[in-house]
Amino acid sequence: MGTERGSPAEAAARACDELERYLTTGRIDAARRTADALLGAGAQDEVLAALAQLSVTLPEALELFVETLDATGVVRRFAGAALLDPSAVDDVAQDSLISIAQSIHSYDGRSKVTTWVHSIVRRRVADHLRRQRRTVELEEQHRPAARMSSLIADRVSVQQVLAGLPDRYRAPVELRDLEQLPYAAIAARLGRAEGTVKSQVSRGRAMLAGRLGADQPAPEKL
Repeated sequence: MGTERGSPAEAAARACDELERYLTTGRIDAARRTADALLGAGAQDEVLAALAQLSVTLPEALELFVETLDATGVVRRFAGAALLDPSAVDDVAQDSLISIAQSIHSYDGRSKVTTWVHSIVRRRVADHLRRQRRTVELEEQHRPAARMSSLIADRVSVQQVLAGLPDRYRAPVELRDLEQLPYAAIAARLGRAEGTVKSQVSRGRAMLAGRLGADQPAPEKL
C-alpha cells in the first residue's frame, strides 16, 4: 500500500476497494493482511467503515470487522474510561462487542464507526451501572454475553452457525458455552494463553450474534 502513488486518502480508498475484492472472492487471509496494513498506515476509520458496510451482506466481513475493531482496543478504552473495575471493563467490552455485531445493519456511514461504537458502549456501561445499583443476581441473565452463551448452549440452529466460524473462535466458544469449562481449563486444553482465550470467546460470540441477529434490539435501545 505504501508504494502506491497519490495522497494517503487515495491510497486508503484503493486499499479498501482491494479489501472488498478479497472478501467477495473469499480470500479472507488476504483481506486480513490488507486490513492490518490499513491500520498500520493510520487508516483506522477507513478500514472500520469499509468493513462495517460490507458486514451487512458478507459474514466474512463481519468476522474481520469484529477482529479488527477488537484489536484496535477502542471498545475496551471506551469502557475503561467510564469504569474502574477491570472485570467490569471486561464484561462491558464483551457485551458491547456483541451489541455492535448485532446492530451492524444500523451503521449508516454518516459518522465515524468509532463515534457509533462509543454510543453503544455508553449504553452498555449504563446497563452495567444499573445492574450494580439493583444488586439483583437474576439481572445477570439479561447481559448480551449471557444471552449469547445461553443461546449457544440451547439452540441447535446456533450450534449449526457456530460450526461455520473459523476454528480459532469456534473451539473456545464451544468449550466455554457448550462444555461450560473455565477459561483456564480451555487455555490448557488448547495450548493458548488465558487472555487469548477470553478474547477469542468474546469475538466468537460477537460474530455469532452478528450472523444470527439474536435478540436484536431496536436501534434506539442499543
